[in-house]
Amino acid sequence: MSFSSRIREEVSDITRGNRRKKHIRQCFILGGTITDPVKAYHLSFTLPEKEAKKLTNNLVYYGLHPKTLAKNDTAIVYLKEAEEISDVLKIIGASKSLLAFENERVAKDLRNTVNRQVNCEAANLEKTVTAAQAQIEAIEFITKEAGLNYLSKPLQDVAKLRKTHDTASLAEIGAMLTPKVGKSGVNHRLRKIVEIAEEMKKYK
Repeated sequence: MSFSSRIREEVSDITRGNRRKKHIRQCFILGGTITDPVKAYHLSFTLPEKEAKKLTNNLVYYGLHPKTLAKNDTAIVYLKEAEEISDVLKIIGASKSLLAFENERVAKDLRNTVNRQVNCEAANLEKTVTAAQAQIEAIEFITKEAGLNYLSKPLQDVAKLRKTHDTASLAEIGAMLTPKVGKSGVNHRLRKIVEIAEEMKKYK
């Protein structure tokens, strides 16, 4: 049974509510469909133009923002905001369906949040690995062309740690230095090493 069918079954025998609520409920029973919230948020009513106009007015009365699409002698009134769809389920008295909708909505939001975090962390990791590789290549170039002693002592210390700990974060490298250096300080030194390597390549 589809999500829409379950809602119709739930509200078909409900008689409570004022005339506006009853009309919205009847419109859903006659021509309402709601997409399974697992897939998307979409609620629509396909009705004769006159009924669609009355429905729109009733939905607006409850603070909703329906949109209408004319189609021959009928019209499609629809909502795509999850909160507004929840409000409609509440208005027509579909409490069980409302609970199922909200549960899936929370689960979906959680999945989206987790996916965004994972994607962000993956992008940051890729960026870190790419930067570390460029730094190591610069260190190896300087070592081959002039020797690591060509660098100042602070730059040498960072270079040795970066080469030994190729996957370490800037903060982790800074914590290994004596005295300890902050993330921005380590970043500054590594950037300086890359710049020195680039300058040396110009005269190679």
